[in-house]
Parts: sequence; structure tokens; C-alpha cells
Amino acid sequence: MPSRLAQVFLDARAEGRAAFVGYLPAGFPTNEQSRELMTALARHADLVEVGIPFSDPMMDGPTIQAAADTALDAGFRVKDTFDAVRAVVEAGSNAVVMSYWNPILQYGPEKFAEELAAAGGLGSIIPDLLPEEADRWAAACQKHDLSPVYLVAPSTTAERMVTTVSAGDGFVYAASHMGVTGAQESVSSSAEELVARVRQATDLPVAVGLGVRNGEQAASIAAFADGVIVGSALIQAADEGHLEQLAEELAAGVRKGA
Repeated sequence: MPSRLAQVFLDARAEGRAAFVGYLPAGFPTNEQSRELMTALARHADLVEVGIPFSDPMMDGPTIQAAADTALDAGFRVKDTFDAVRAVVEAGSNAVVMSYWNPILQYGPEKFAEELAAAGGLGSIIPDLLPEEADRWAAACQKHDLSPVYLVAPSTTAERMVTTVSAGDGFVYAASHMGVTGAQESVSSSAEELVARVRQATDLPVAVGLGVRNGEQAASIAAFADGVIVGSALIQAADEGHLEQLAEELAAGVRKGA
């Protein structure tokens, strides 16, 4: 029986397309405006990754770092994440949180999982939490029917691939290139090979992230992946006042590429 999160991708597959997954930080640029942006994105995205701003975002590029700083300066607190999740769900889409481990650990993993589930969230992506160090979070997720999602990259060894996909649920996040996040002029050619490697190790859906900036790139990834993840380009679009226009373009792209 697929998890609720996996079902998001299976539903898209049943329509003959990939899923569009969009990322925005909670609290950006303010909590109120964040909820408005989440609602706008949710009108077009199958799944929204609600980011938790963090003061030491070591894996994030300049766009996400700047957005996180803006949110923190405006008074964002971890508990505000759940309002953003609710905004996505109430708009008719699906939500997961994307966060470093430290904010969740400080909040209390069990309390965080309980409140995320109550808000309607389906799972989590915690890039710096390794599967072998995730027992406490895995138990909290299992208790509240949440899916823990893990990342793989082109450098992931065959042995590590099996360990990672076996620990996760919902989908596998395939990072198309090494390095920090950020929109790219072109998406790494290693992405298709990485998706094929993931599929040899698991039946979970595979979504590709890091670098997508327009509908054309989304279409190219949708031709071989179950989901297309977009983050920095959406933040830039929100800054420039055309988030919904880009979201609509990306949603069309995943349909064109399938």
C-alpha cells in the first residue's frame, strides 16, 4: 500500500505526466505574505516543499539563503511552519517540510511530527539527517503517518543507494548535481542516469531537484522522472512579483514532457 505522499506521484503518473513539486520558505518575506505565496503556488503544484528558514544554511545557494535571512529578520519562528503547511493544504495541494535537522531537534521531533501531521503535512525532507542517525525521527514519522524522504546524488555509491532508499518513504529526492541549490542555465545530464540508478534500487517515485528554472527544463526532466522539483527560481519569481506565472509555466512543462 503506497503512502499518502507516494500517492501524489502515482496520481500524476495515472494522468500520464510527472508531478510538479515547488519549494518556498515559510515566513518569506513575512508570515502573512508567505501564506499568500504558498496558496498561489499550491494552485499549480502537486506538492509544496515548505522550507524552514535556518541561520546556517550550509547546503543552500544564495537565493534560498537570502530568503531565509529575510524571513528570520521578519520574526519567523519554527511554529509558523505549520501555518504555511495549512495554507497549502487548504488551497487543495499537498505539503511536506524541508528543513535542516537542528530546528526540528530544538523544537522537539515528536512534537514537531505531531503538529506537522495535524496541519495536514505528509512528510519531511531533512538533507543533513543521515538514515543511520534518524531512528528518533523515523519513529516520530511512523507514529504520525509521515513519510521521511532522503536525498541521493550522482556521487551516491551503489551500497549507499540501497541504504538510503530503504530508509525512506514517499519518494526519493534525486539531486541532479553536486553543490548548493540554485537555478541553473541547464540541468545536469547526470540526472537521467541517476534516476535510472534509483529505480534499480527501489519502486518509490523519483523526483529530480536542483537547478530547474523554467517550463522547458521541467519538460525535459518530466520525460524520465516522476517529479520535477523547483525552488530558487520560484523564490526569484516571488521577489519579482510573478510567482504564479512561473508556477503555471512549470505545471504546463511537466505535462508537456511526459
